[in-house]
Amino acid sequence: MDITQRQITKIAREVGKFTSRMMKAEGVGTAEFDLIHVVRKRPGITQAEISKILGADKGAVAKQTANLEAKGYLRRENNPADGRSQLIFPTEQAQSLKNSKAHIEALFYEWLVEPLSKEEQKEFARLLDILYHRCKVESKADFPEMTPRIRECE
Repeated sequence: MDITQRQITKIAREVGKFTSRMMKAEGVGTAEFDLIHVVRKRPGITQAEISKILGADKGAVAKQTANLEAKGYLRRENNPADGRSQLIFPTEQAQSLKNSKAHIEALFYEWLVEPLSKEEQKEFARLLDILYHRCKVESKADFPEMTPRIRECE
């Protein structure tokens, strides 16, 4: 039984909605932000690799990449290993967009915990940190504990 009632997911979804709304005001949609995120994590990536990571159509990725390049978030360089492809890099504008998104999220979370006392906020943050680290360890190990649990339910 899930005692959390998936409230972590529900809160993250609401924060995501608000952040998306604010990012759209800056001219970047959620799919575009996801593409920028991939390029920021893997500078010098090809469009084909972006398509594979995002699980998106190559044509859609080509269109988004061109739009983001026109907006100043991405730049291209010829691929020295393959004259038919280009390497995609983030610009400084793309780096500052990350900071903008993080800033919006931080403000939302600061607002969210305001009803809690300072002691409650500290305890909540401490417990959340425990859960976050458990989650990251599981993820980095490629989900060895969770995969069998899901398979048991099938």
